[in-house]
Amino acid sequence: MNEYVAVLTTVDNKMEAEGLAKTLVGERLAACLQIIGPIRSTYWWKGTMETAEEWLCWMKTRTVLYPALEKRLAELHSYETPQIVALPIVRGSEQYFAWMNEVLAQGRPPAEQEGEPG
Repeated sequence: MNEYVAVLTTVDNKMEAEGLAKTLVGERLAACLQIIGPIRSTYWWKGTMETAEEWLCWMKTRTVLYPALEKRLAELHSYETPQIVALPIVRGSEQYFAWMNEVLAQGRPPAEQEGEPG
């Protein structure tokens, strides 16, 4: 299993994206959240093809934190069925991963950090 994942979701306005960023990064469930947009999405919803302007939220986290991140994101999200997709990060710079480990570990009690690679 990969140690790191990129998590994507979309929201319908920049303000919600910024709120997700402050909350999820603030709670140290994501090391960072990048907001990209506006983007144009086309999809099926309840039998109708829809097109909407959305904002893409691109987060990076550790795989072990994904369940908590997914749960929190679902709680905060305004969509009935939000896109929450995790993609494995198969390679990256050692310095970036060290930074991610440092900032994500700061939000968890020391007992949860024991035994995890630094």
